[in-house]
Amino acid sequence: MVMTESRPIDPGSDLSRGREFLRLYQANERRIYGFLLTLVPDWAQAEDLMQETTLVLWSKFAEFEPGTDFAAWALCIARYQVMQYRKRRRAQRIQFSDEVLEAIAERVCATTENFDVRRDALRDCLGKLTERDQELLRLRYGLDATVKSVAERVGRGIDAVYKALNRIHVQLLHCIRKTLTTEDSA
Repeated sequence: MVMTESRPIDPGSDLSRGREFLRLYQANERRIYGFLLTLVPDWAQAEDLMQETTLVLWSKFAEFEPGTDFAAWALCIARYQVMQYRKRRRAQRIQFSDEVLEAIAERVCATTENFDVRRDALRDCLGKLTERDQELLRLRYGLDATVKSVAERVGRGIDAVYKALNRIHVQLLHCIRKTLTTEDSA
C-alpha cells in the first residue's frame, strides 16, 4: 500500500475507481452534453466544454461520494465550466445574463432529477407494445433511419408508417403518464 495525503491507497482500488468513473460517466454522458447544449448554443463550444468538464470530473472524482447522485454532481461541475467559459468570452456582444443562465441551469437540473423515473416508465411501456410496434420503433430510431427507408424495408406506404408511428407515440405517452401518475399516488 502507498500512502498519499494521509490516506492509504490500494493500487487495485485505483483501477476499480476508474472503472466506476467510466460506468457512471457513460451512463450520464448524453445528459451532461444535453445540459451543456441548453446553456451554450454553439455545438463546437458545447463539445469543447464537454471535454473540459470530463477532465474536471475525472480530476475531482476522488471527491465524489459513492452512492450519491453522479448526474447532479456532474451537472454542477458542468455549470461551473460554463460560467468559467462565459467569463472568458465576456467580449461577445450578445449573451444571457448570469441570472438567466442560472435559471436555465436550475430548470434543467430539476428536469433531470425525474429523468430516471421517466426513462424507467418508458422502458416499461415499450415492453407493453406489440412485437411489430417495437420492431417499427427499432427500425426508425435504433438505426436512425428515415420514415421512407423504414416504409421500404417493411413493405408499407410512407403514410402508413407515419400513422403507425404516431399511434405508437400516443400510446406510449398515455402509458407513461399513467405510470407516472400511479407512482406519484403510491
